[in-house]
Amino acid sequence: MENVVRKLNWIYYGQMVIALIVLSAMYYAFSKGLYEPWDRLSSKGQLIQYIIIFDALITIPLGLYLVKLFKPKTDKQYFKVAASRILLASNTMPLGILAYYGFGCYQSMLWVAAIAAIAWYFSKPTIGKMEQEMKPEDPNQETY
Repeated sequence: MENVVRKLNWIYYGQMVIALIVLSAMYYAFSKGLYEPWDRLSSKGQLIQYIIIFDALITIPLGLYLVKLFKPKTDKQYFKVAASRILLASNTMPLGILAYYGFGCYQSMLWVAAIAAIAWYFSKPTIGKMEQEMKPEDPNQETY
């Protein structure tokens, strides 16, 4: 179990490194004026916003619900499902940051990135979470 969590932590923190690289590069490019900000009201700008928002609306809930959906029984299955959860829940984070600076500091895209960052936080792999999610459900337990 510890080995699986260790591997998942590489993916978990790798997503943050990717987001920080995108943040640093876009901040540098924006502050130096290396590109012309996109027009957020153009049809192309609105399409980019729709894609990022729909990506967040679909992948974040799917990623957070993935383990309950598949119920992994082995460590190998859990690794695949938990890695997918991390990637799905946090893939909108760098996209939102890219769009935030791409549109010239458009606040709505920063909120999308922040929501993905919150989902990324809740996908943190721990041994306790792994034990809890791999524990079989008791069919006799009452649900309210």
